[in-house]
Amino acid sequence: MTAGNPFLQASRLMQHCLVIEDSSIIRRVARSIFESLTYRVSEAQTAAETLEHIALDAPDLIVIDWIIPGTNVHDLITAIRRTKTAKRPFILYLTTENDEADLKLAFRAGADDYLLKPFNREIIEMKLTEIRVAA
Repeated sequence: MTAGNPFLQASRLMQHCLVIEDSSIIRRVARSIFESLTYRVSEAQTAAETLEHIALDAPDLIVIDWIIPGTNVHDLITAIRRTKTAKRPFILYLTTENDEADLKLAFRAGADDYLLKPFNREIIEMKLTEIRVAA
């Protein structure tokens, strides 16, 4: 966790979450959960959409699925980290498997933490609490 961690900011500020996921159902569920936690939510389905969103309106938090068709997600995470933004987004890597080798690749690329599918509001709240405590 870095000193620029967005979760250290005052809780009264609405934070921006970018959900990168090819499944419209998962995006809708994530949007609903994060909006209920007072986040402003943007969505992306592709690498190009992701980098465009980040360039125009850098999020505080990125939730990125481990599989984006036509994209090497680890390369996309690296590209996100190389993008010049006013703030460093916290990246949560979203996966369905607790695959140690894949997680190492994600962390090496620039992910900060991971979250297993399926998730619900309670799991998201617990993960956000873990992030805040670790910061």
